[in-house]
Amino acid sequence: MMQTLTHTIAGKELILETGRIAKQANGSVFAQYEGSAVIATVCASSESTEGMDFVPLTVDYNEKYYAAGKIPGGFIKRESRPKDKEILVSRLIDRPMRPLFDKKFGREIQVVPTTVSADQMNPPDILAIIASSAAVHISDIPFGGPIAGVRICVVGDELIVNPTYEEIEKSRLEIVVAGAKDGITMVEGGANEVSEEFMAKALEKAHQVIIELCELQEKLRSLAGKEKLPLLPVTHVLESAAAIESDAYPKLEKACFEPTKGERREAVKAIKTELAEKYAVQLEDEFQKKLFNALFEDMQYKILRSSILDKGKRVDGRGMEDIRPVTCEIGLLRRTHGSALFTRGETQSLVVTTLGTVFDEQIYDDIEGDKRENFMLHYNFPPYSVGEVGRLGTGRREIGHGNLARRSLEAMVPSKEEFPYTIRVVSEIMESNGSSSMASVCGGTLSMLHAGVPMKKPVAGIAMGLITDGSRYAVLSDILGEEDHLGDMDFKVAGTEDGITGFQMDIKITGVSAEIMAKALDQAKRGRLHILSIMNKTISKPALSISEFAPKIVTMKIDVDKIGALIGPGGKNIKALCEQYSVTINTENDGTVTIYGKNAKDAEDARAAVTGVVSDPETGRIYNGVVKRIMEFGAFVEILPGKEGLVHISKLSRQRIAQVSDVLSEGQEIPVKLVEIDKMGRLNLSYIDAIDPK
Repeated sequence: MMQTLTHTIAGKELILETGRIAKQANGSVFAQYEGSAVIATVCASSESTEGMDFVPLTVDYNEKYYAAGKIPGGFIKRESRPKDKEILVSRLIDRPMRPLFDKKFGREIQVVPTTVSADQMNPPDILAIIASSAAVHISDIPFGGPIAGVRICVVGDELIVNPTYEEIEKSRLEIVVAGAKDGITMVEGGANEVSEEFMAKALEKAHQVIIELCELQEKLRSLAGKEKLPLLPVTHVLESAAAIESDAYPKLEKACFEPTKGERREAVKAIKTELAEKYAVQLEDEFQKKLFNALFEDMQYKILRSSILDKGKRVDGRGMEDIRPVTCEIGLLRRTHGSALFTRGETQSLVVTTLGTVFDEQIYDDIEGDKRENFMLHYNFPPYSVGEVGRLGTGRREIGHGNLARRSLEAMVPSKEEFPYTIRVVSEIMESNGSSSMASVCGGTLSMLHAGVPMKKPVAGIAMGLITDGSRYAVLSDILGEEDHLGDMDFKVAGTEDGITGFQMDIKITGVSAEIMAKALDQAKRGRLHILSIMNKTISKPALSISEFAPKIVTMKIDVDKIGALIGPGGKNIKALCEQYSVTINTENDGTVTIYGKNAKDAEDARAAVTGVVSDPETGRIYNGVVKRIMEFGAFVEILPGKEGLVHISKLSRQRIAQVSDVLSEGQEIPVKLVEIDKMGRLNLSYIDAIDPK
């Protein structure tokens, strides 16, 4: 039976409907907001597996080109592999929902939100978050939700809920916030140097809307919800659990606090191996082995958390606010346009900046409309960075981390008018133990400054963590991988000395108070400023010149009525200039001319030639001309593209000559002086050698 609910958000009507479309799925919801619409479905496999130590959840957000009345570009006229944007939206849905599924359900779960209508005004990603949660909430799949999402922007000083694309473009803050009625669980976004206080205010505004949307989903469940399937009963328990814990716990208390990540890993592995050998017969059973591994995970969880809350001692012995040693180097790679190596503890990023031209811009063809970007950041996380063997490739993690680093730096990258280069930054993670995305931000700043990119201000980033038992809490600065894995919050903040530019937060618990948020933001600021102070000692301003290996871009303005003269009939003039000087010349309707040369000399020579083409001939000026035709009475010489003048035979030499060909030949370059422009506009020239030096 079809059920429909409506709710007004920011003056626009949100419609949630179920029971009409995709009825064979465990749950499905059709959501519409103005002209944008998403169908979200959820299905669970029929087979259950006991003892799973993770939630087998897959979220596959996808956009159909027909949603915006478009046909895909390229040779293949159908949607193919997921675009980066689709992967990023899938992550936005996955992150707040995943902790709310119970591992004991034991079935594979697939959430598929599909954008089927896009009005190119209202972004469908927020709609996809709401529809996905609603589909799971009304289904028979056990779920600790609902959750909801909202986008917050700032136009002027006003906080805008679920802004349009146009409002996002004008905004100095854009964050996507997701959470439950009890509190916020995920934040992702960028800003142009907003304060910590303003960010907290935006989060508060977002949560008010999230509460309303969660109540709407609860109402939909009361109308159309299915009875939830049971969790798998626990039929296996670890034999000798008390004895194993008694034997291992004291040893783990020491092993978990070895100085380095590798030493900790080996020490824990040795204890695990020792106990596995002692209980080898018991662990031949598959379930006993899984429970044995889970016990070790649980013991480490208890040890690390109790050490922080009871003793104020972290894994590597640091205090709550201590930042690991930071080193910065630039110019490691001689042939690249800019390079930097940023190291913070056991996390290290090699970042390389490459400068290109307008022809290197990233072109996007999607349902939002075609667009171009002249700033890119790509993040690579090879398996050797954590001492493992694995396949190289670009997965969801790489795309997500790269997007966060890009957004963190984007606000401080100069505009195309200020710096007409396409900028590509690549972060290669050499080592990883805590927040390689924030290392990419720091390394990206150093690398771009070394490349001569005139950044508005340097940007640094830091990852924060949270450990709490309800009554007590500790906020951790510069968290390690173990603290991220076993903690309650992963909270990344990037920014300049004056404000936040990038923000990402994932909270594994509900009900994080405003007090904790305020403390985390304040502590993150102190850590960020500390890292910035170290970076600034290495480089704080852009290099005075770009690399000799980078392309040279020259921009100039000409009169609009001279554009035709520069281009010439059928593009003849501009093609000739491009070929002669090995450059590419681009003209725009407002008279802007951009010259792209492989090196500085070619670009500057071409600039001089363009100047000559669009300049009117000046009497008395000397030009380097090319002999085009030889006649009995003189020679026609081209002094500017498309502009020829006559050197009369009498003006070729101070002595009398019999034939013009005795002095000149076609194609010869000669210096000539423009002596006169007659009443008919004809140019009369003199060969410079024929002019009296006086």
